[in-house]
Amino acid sequence: MQTITITIPDDRLHKLQETANSFGVSLEALLLAGAENLIAPPEASFQKAMEYVLKKNAVLYQKLA
Repeated sequence: MQTITITIPDDRLHKLQETANSFGVSLEALLLAGAENLIAPPEASFQKAMEYVLKKNAVLYQKLA
């Protein structure tokens, strides 16, 4: 496993730390989970469910737009 270093403004660091604390995880675990969410493809079942809901409610979404 590699280690990286990033520069982040203090206010953002504090916000990230508060978020990690609210989830009961370390800052490192929160950042790793966020990175994994960015690079992991959505599961096929989720993709199918999303497409079904969007298709089923297309008329409603158009009316609300």
